[in-house]
Parts: sequence; structure tokens; C-alpha cells
Amino acid sequence: MIILKSPREIEEMKSANQIVADCHREVAKLIRPGVTTAEINDFVAKHITKLGGKQFTKGYKGFPAETCASVNDVVAHGFPSSRPLQEGDLLKLDIVAEYGGWFGDSCWTYRIGQVSPEAERLIQVTKECLDIGIAQAIPGNRLGDVTSAIQQHAESHGYSVVRDLLAHGIGRTLHEDPSYEHIGVAGKGVRLKEGMVFTIEPMINEGTYRITIDDDGWTARTADGKLSAQFEHTVALTADGPLVLTAQ
Repeated sequence: MIILKSPREIEEMKSANQIVADCHREVAKLIRPGVTTAEINDFVAKHITKLGGKQFTKGYKGFPAETCASVNDVVAHGFPSSRPLQEGDLLKLDIVAEYGGWFGDSCWTYRIGQVSPEAERLIQVTKECLDIGIAQAIPGNRLGDVTSAIQQHAESHGYSVVRDLLAHGIGRTLHEDPSYEHIGVAGKGVRLKEGMVFTIEPMINEGTYRITIDDDGWTARTADGKLSAQFEHTVALTADGPLVLTAQ
């Protein structure tokens, strides 16, 4: 069941989401070659607490850390580690915070030093996919208008869209209805209504859309070992259009 939020509830959700946005703003200053994802994770964990929020991911179904830190061919759900980031790496950092009983969720792809032209192009197209999807998230449209716009843009540049990891509604729990892939047909799917709040989080791969899962049960990688990028915002649907709650 899709839970519609009132304008007051959407206003209340802003605090959790702005904690996530602030974490991204501040951690971006630390991300460089030589830093480990474990150090980045520790900073985010402390910053969430400093801002009055609560972390959620550590302990969730056994996940071991406060962030998902996914490097290069890791699509999502990567474990922070002591491996130093290297020049040219891509880091997808997914941060979740809870505040006042509401959740915020956002992922950003970070360049580690100077990246290759191919990686830069992937990052740019992935960010464009997010922006294009958000532009379609208006009451009266269908969910397929969001997902098809993302799919068409990615595939027009020769990339693929991950199918097996889903975006989701969000509110007083991290995962609400609807859960959905970032592919689809315009004019199809759930009718979008004012008060819906959900993530838009395209995961775009250089090669195949297929993924594999490591033995840890979490770490998702591209099946062909090629790069993946992701950008994610939490978006509320209002009478005035999409409101990006995790805007930085």
C-alpha cells in the first residue's frame, strides 16, 4: 500500500533528508586518493549523530556499517574497508539517516582524483538520468514516465540500467511501496499522486545490466566487471511539482 504524506508530514521529513544532504556535503571534502572507505564511513556515522540523527544501515539484516561504499564495478551495498581509494576510482556512497521518526536516503558518485574520460561520461549521463527522472515525477503522470525516461536516456548513450536493485517509497520506514525498477513504458504503471515520497536512484552500467552478489550476501557487482555509477535523491510529489528533499 502506498502511504501518501500530508504537506505537514513532508515538511517533517525534510530534517532527516537534510541530515543526509549535509553528510554528503561534508564528506565530499574528505574524499581523495589514499583515504579509506572505512574512514569515510566513520566520519558519516559521527556526523549523523552530531546533527541529531540516527544511523540505520548498521545492523539492518546484518549489514556491518553505517554507509554503503561501493567502488568501481561494485554497483551497490559495498562494505566499507581499509583499502585506500586510488586515483581514478569511482565511489558510490549511499547514506541513510533517521530523524523524528522519518527517513532520508541519498547516494552520490564521487570521483577519486582525476578519472578517465570514459568514467567521466558515465558519471555525467547517470546524473542526467536522475534529473530526467525527477522531472517526470509529477502528480498525474505514471511511474512508467519516470522509469522510461531514465531507461531511454541511459540506453541512448550505450549504457544499461540495473534491473535487480529497486527504488522504493520512503517515510516512517526506509522501504515502503512502491518498489520499482528504473526501466519501463511511458504511460504505464502506478499513477503518481500528490503526497507520494519515493527514491529515484538509477544505477547505470558501462556494460551489461546484469549483476552478481558476492558471498557476503550484500555486495552487488557488474557481471562483466565494468564500471557502474549511481545518483539517488528522495523526492516528494507536491502540487507544485517534485520536491527534492535530499537536495544539497
